[in-house]
Amino acid sequence: MLKIKDMMDVVVIGGGPAGLSAALSLEGIGLKVTVIDPAPMTALQEPSFDGREIALTHHSVSLMKSMGIWDRIPQDEISSLREARVENGEENNPLIFDTQGKGEEALGYLVPNHLIRKATFEEVQSREGITVLSNTRCNKLNCFVDYARVEYSNADQDDAVFSTKLAVVSDGRFSKIRDSLEIGYLLHDFHRHMMVCRMKHELPHHQVALQWFDKGQTVALLPLNNNVTSVVLSLPPDEMNRVRSLEAEQFNLEIMKRIHGRLGKMELVSTRHVYPLKTVFANRFETRHAALVGDTAIGMHPITAHGYNFALIAQEILADEVLAGLKRGEEIGTSKQLRHFEKRLRIKTMPMFTLTNTIATLYTREEKGLWKLRRLGIKTANLLKPVRNKVVDTLIDKTTTLPSPKSILSKRF
Repeated sequence: MLKIKDMMDVVVIGGGPAGLSAALSLEGIGLKVTVIDPAPMTALQEPSFDGREIALTHHSVSLMKSMGIWDRIPQDEISSLREARVENGEENNPLIFDTQGKGEEALGYLVPNHLIRKATFEEVQSREGITVLSNTRCNKLNCFVDYARVEYSNADQDDAVFSTKLAVVSDGRFSKIRDSLEIGYLLHDFHRHMMVCRMKHELPHHQVALQWFDKGQTVALLPLNNNVTSVVLSLPPDEMNRVRSLEAEQFNLEIMKRIHGRLGKMELVSTRHVYPLKTVFANRFETRHAALVGDTAIGMHPITAHGYNFALIAQEILADEVLAGLKRGEEIGTSKQLRHFEKRLRIKTMPMFTLTNTIATLYTREEKGLWKLRRLGIKTANLLKPVRNKVVDTLIDKTTTLPSPKSILSKRF
């Protein structure tokens, strides 16, 4: 027998950084939020290292500061990104992005994903208006004209139901909840796997990130503090299985050979993690009283490291539209609010998603002619200074629409 709970303001399905950020922003405009996640509380409080380093734009940093997340991240774990280079094979004609003449020292900042998760959860736990239910799984989400119905279960009680004015779905790029809502998505499988790990090296990286499209492989070198680099290696699955199984000493030699000794002697200083390279773009980001955020809405290729940046943009737009609706005297999660959210998020993200997939496809296929085409593409982009300036301007823009956590609404509009 299902237990029916009272009507709630917001239920967030998924306690990853995207869902938790949405909870913070929605609580920040005066709403009561419940977050449910199947992971145990200890895993939410102390997430383990997963190899991923998140490249944050200045806009994302501003959002994280406004939500109280940024100051919870250890400062010695924040690495500045001074310059980014894109190279094609062994050709000496890189595409370079930097902030010269922009009044900023850094293009962005690199932060370990598990520390973002930890800091975000710590801030969530400090908010009176947010309740987190760990070991709790959403079994079904039904969306009606006036509300959404969240059926859930955990080990401590019988199955129960939340009725909510707004369900925020953030349970990953292969979301079962999104599927149950019959929201389709564009899936692009690159038929490659990505390995991420940290390596210490003898030569300095000068805080320069490299995206290197080489024959048979794609390599990203992300500069971290203390002469450490996050190595991101993309290979066909069979070759990746060979590389991932190498002993540490052989692995060190393999990576040094693959990057042509650019960083001198290298040593593995972390665990290795492998992920399939698949991107997702949902056909819709909303339905009745429900919104998709994070990878559930847009699962990006790591080439631009925009995944979490887009997750922050999504929850920022959602909170902004809900707040605008409350000021108009509407209930939470009306179709007008969610349609506006959908339109703004699509305009903001579709061009970058399409461009990223196009570039990733072009630079990972080995057909003759494509090599010449991508060489021409880099040369052309280097000549188009306004295009490069536009990219840099986007990375260093700090404008946000979120209110400060200190300005939480005292009453419902």
